[in-house]
Amino acid sequence: MTKNIQTMLQTLTLEEKAMLCIGKDVWHLHGIEHLDMPSIMMTDGPHGLRKQVGEGDHVGLNDAVPATCFPTGPGLAASWNTTLIEKMGVALGKECRAQGVSVLLGPGANIKRNPLGGRNFEYFSEDPLLAGDIAAAWIKGVQSQGVGASLKHYAVNNHEHCRMTVDVIIDQRTLREIYLPAFEKAVTTTQPWTVMCSYNKVNGTFAAENKILLDDILVKDWGFKGIVVTDWGANNNRVEGIKHGQHLEMPGSGDLNTKKIIAAIENGQLTTQELDKSVARILELILKAKTSLNEEKVTVDLNAHHKLAASIAQESCVLLKNENFLPISIDKKIAVIGELANNTRYQGAGSSKINPFTVEQPLDEIKKIFGRDNVSYTAGYHINDMEDAAEQKRAMTLAEQADVVFLFVGLTPKYESEGFDRQHLDLPQVQLDLINALENQLSKTVVVLQNGAPITLPFVDEVPAILEAYLGGQAGASAIAKILSGEVNPSGKLAETFPLALEDVPSQPYFPGTTKQVQYRESIWVGYRYFDTTKTKVLFPFGHGLSYTTFDYSNVRLSGDTLQGQSAQLGRHNLIKVSVTITNTGDRAGAEVVQCYVGQATPSQPRPKKELKAFKKVFLAAGESQVIELELDYRAFAYWNSEQSVWLAESNDYTISLGSSVEDIRDAVIVTLKTDTPLAPANTALKTYFEPAKRDFHDEAFIALLGHSIPQEIPLTPYHLNSTIGEIANTSLGKPLFDSMLAIFNTMMGAGANDSAAEASRLMAQALVVDMPLRNLPVFNPQYYTEAQIVQIINALNELENKQKDKQ
Repeated sequence: MTKNIQTMLQTLTLEEKAMLCIGKDVWHLHGIEHLDMPSIMMTDGPHGLRKQVGEGDHVGLNDAVPATCFPTGPGLAASWNTTLIEKMGVALGKECRAQGVSVLLGPGANIKRNPLGGRNFEYFSEDPLLAGDIAAAWIKGVQSQGVGASLKHYAVNNHEHCRMTVDVIIDQRTLREIYLPAFEKAVTTTQPWTVMCSYNKVNGTFAAENKILLDDILVKDWGFKGIVVTDWGANNNRVEGIKHGQHLEMPGSGDLNTKKIIAAIENGQLTTQELDKSVARILELILKAKTSLNEEKVTVDLNAHHKLAASIAQESCVLLKNENFLPISIDKKIAVIGELANNTRYQGAGSSKINPFTVEQPLDEIKKIFGRDNVSYTAGYHINDMEDAAEQKRAMTLAEQADVVFLFVGLTPKYESEGFDRQHLDLPQVQLDLINALENQLSKTVVVLQNGAPITLPFVDEVPAILEAYLGGQAGASAIAKILSGEVNPSGKLAETFPLALEDVPSQPYFPGTTKQVQYRESIWVGYRYFDTTKTKVLFPFGHGLSYTTFDYSNVRLSGDTLQGQSAQLGRHNLIKVSVTITNTGDRAGAEVVQCYVGQATPSQPRPKKELKAFKKVFLAAGESQVIELELDYRAFAYWNSEQSVWLAESNDYTISLGSSVEDIRDAVIVTLKTDTPLAPANTALKTYFEPAKRDFHDEAFIALLGHSIPQEIPLTPYHLNSTIGEIANTSLGKPLFDSMLAIFNTMMGAGANDSAAEASRLMAQALVVDMPLRNLPVFNPQYYTEAQIVQIINALNELENKQKDKQ
């Protein structure tokens, strides 16, 4: 704590200290006038600035100022280009500075446990190394402009169903190896100004007051120096939050929790030292923000940012399939089919929804390149899923008359959004019907996908080319057109696995769990770690992405064939350096992502066959060669030992694989590791986890993994402050409350219109209301409810429940 901060603390009253720990309103922190400490602003979002106009609503989902909408998380990760992502961060930071925003709420680094996760379109990857490196680059860029980042959502927030109250039951090894490393990498390498804790419980305790997550791991293990801010409405017990490392509650809750903090100090439940610890960090945040706010205002060139968004979108597109069909000559007669070509889906729905200052349409960009006279268009289907036989027939006619068909399909907002999870991996039925109707023309059809997460493609074998464009931001359309024509050579690689079927996903039997609990029984077997180890066939593997050129791997060399180290030596020393020569053997410039995987020969614990431990993207002219060097330290070979709470690498042989995807391995070498940890016998208690293909993760196996019994779910009754509005909606007292809150949210989110976007808003509004805990009613709607009134309602509900039980 600096001397300046100590002096400030001495001049603050107890009331001012309590006030600083709670937001002023939806987006602002309190300032302290007599200390010349301004009220600073936080705002969304991960792929663009979403600064609300005016005072904002209580959920923060209304109109925002125009800004640059960059590609969303999956596309950013598919670029595998940290240098480019850092440039995006710089642009985001500049736009924040221009708008007087001090903290930008992003990036989202949560792991994609299951492809149905409702916010997968915001997150980077199923792999923690890739997610961490992309997040770190994003943060570095933003904070280089004197604007803070807010790394989120910490932690294990991997689905939307009952996200505000669900208890995630997870073992420590899985937590440390899969769900925390992306956060760890970002924290230890960039020191984000803030970390946003998630809504859910983790092993019985809300993330907002979880000492293990917030104090033991984040601060003591990783050395985090910033503040922990709640996700909007994630605070459960304000006093317990302060005691265990939650510094700032957002949004503002008026004097509701300020009074509780003051009372806790007065009755000894909270010490002055504990409160000062939080206040000091908040003051440090405001001081950092004040420096930038006092500097000359930044002028932003939004047109330049649009060009940057276009270059990122170009590297975000993944060429999934190409049977020597693409690129297409510009003299061909093109039929563009699909409403998404003229009403493009370029971002997700919910709190990350940007108001772009301009948006390209694929149809327009295709006409620019191929010529208006060579391009015909029809919708073929409607985004609102309305059946239209006449439109489908027009599509068939255009396809018959064309040399090539560009068919645009994907997920519309009602299929993926914040607030609710997807129900299946399929495309909308009207789109599948159109594809079936075009059966005779599929041999000349390029399918262009616009979606934020994996989908199944039953027609994959019938078309010669498939381009995954993801949600490419405001400039994604020109990227698509330039790739289709060959003006740009695609270089994106999947940061997630596309499974053949939902039932192939190991977490599916436990996803999303019940309303009160979700068990991560699949353990470390997430994404490619499972599919590759079990040799389960997939639609497209992790790391996959084609190019219009070819690359050769040769001369793989190691700096040594052994690595000796202690279990405590986790720093960047005693490295094994892996070098490989990459040659562009084609006739055009292109980029390759060199992926380095490590696998242990005979581990004592269940371990994947391959784990990504390093990567590098290299750009090469036709015929050019370059030597790429990658570094592997002790941690690259280690697993988390829960009994000793330490990373351990056993003395054993390890295979280092280099390839273009997890399945496309070009060369592999074996290294012998000699450490102070001898190879132990296989842990027989975890036998079923050594055999993940059987997916027999029964109670006894899960108990062995956890190291304790499986916690019982909290019963729905008696009702309490963390009961949700959905849980009481069918009661006589709860239904009027549910109906009134739903009406408020529908109005607030503009769900009254009759289009696909409004339908998504209605679905999101309903999900938010259903999952909202009763404790949040006085926070989001203080004009209607006080905490005392909510307690009265709860007591009345329990009385009615008891009376009904007595009658039975």
